[in-house]
Amino acid sequence: MITPAGRNAFREFLRTEFSEENMLFWMACEELKQESNKNVIEEKARLIYEDYISILSPKEVSLDSRVREVINRNMLEPSQHTFDDAQLQIYTLMHRDSYPRFMNSTIYKDLLQSLSEKSIKA
Repeated sequence: MITPAGRNAFREFLRTEFSEENMLFWMACEELKQESNKNVIEEKARLIYEDYISILSPKEVSLDSRVREVINRNMLEPSQHTFDDAQLQIYTLMHRDSYPRFMNSTIYKDLLQSLSEKSIKA
């Protein structure tokens, strides 16, 4: 999650598991946290809600009812931290579920191979 190459490889893996929306949601939340303009925060929060929280969205992430209630309350006055609980829940899900499978995937092994080849050439 720290490096762009690592994020891209993990995202590619999630796409093969039909769970790329988890990474996209996490990245959207990270972007929201960097925002300081109240109007932009409200707009981004609304888009995140529509894209990843709404039950009508094809990219809906899997959240428990407690976290959904917190988000619904937070959406009354959106801030950079509106989705913190949800982001943590999705990060934990990826960490415990998807990431171990990623570590055993050919996508991850190919990434390691390309990085080791680059370090040998350098």
